[in-house]
Amino acid sequence: MARSGKFITFEGGEGCGKTTQIERVVTRLRADGRTVLILREPGGTSVGEQIRHVLQHSQQSIGMLPEAELLLFCASRAQLVREIIQPALAEGKIVIADRFFDSTTVYQGVGRKLNPPAVQFINEFAIGDCRPDLTLVIDLDPRVGLERARGRELFDRMENQSLDFYDRVRQGYLALAWQEPARIKILDGSQSLAAIEQQIWELLRHVL
Repeated sequence: MARSGKFITFEGGEGCGKTTQIERVVTRLRADGRTVLILREPGGTSVGEQIRHVLQHSQQSIGMLPEAELLLFCASRAQLVREIIQPALAEGKIVIADRFFDSTTVYQGVGRKLNPPAVQFINEFAIGDCRPDLTLVIDLDPRVGLERARGRELFDRMENQSLDFYDRVRQGYLALAWQEPARIKILDGSQSLAAIEQQIWELLRHVL
């Protein structure tokens, strides 16, 4: 499907500040007259929101196997790409997603230590040719991020892993940025919110 819009994804570990920065940049884009669609992963569709509950908020999912987790994330993503993202991009909208396929590469491929070629194949099957124009990774020490994230009231299975797991996730994101420097940009999450926002805005202006 031809697209005239732009697809921007935000990535990072738990509690890194993605959601806050997405809210800030969307406010600026809309004030600039842009049409923006905000999405989250997993979720964003009726099917995806049901999968999100199973993956993140159901107490019955604590024993879920890594392979099942991988397939569920990608099932939600496959629905989101075809039902929402591709049509929006074809209409010329700016689509901003809180996580996309890089999360699966890092969380399941690196964090869960699943076979990287298998993760890549399943990822690519789920997204087809729908790749982000720009991916912004907010990098933060997982110890700081987890302290923030675990203050939330709602149980989240993905925030309940070991510190070693989150250290691997962080290193996974840094490795991805090294492999794809044109698309993936690292931002220091220990800076002030205003400083991070300004850096994001400068990167977005080049893409838009």
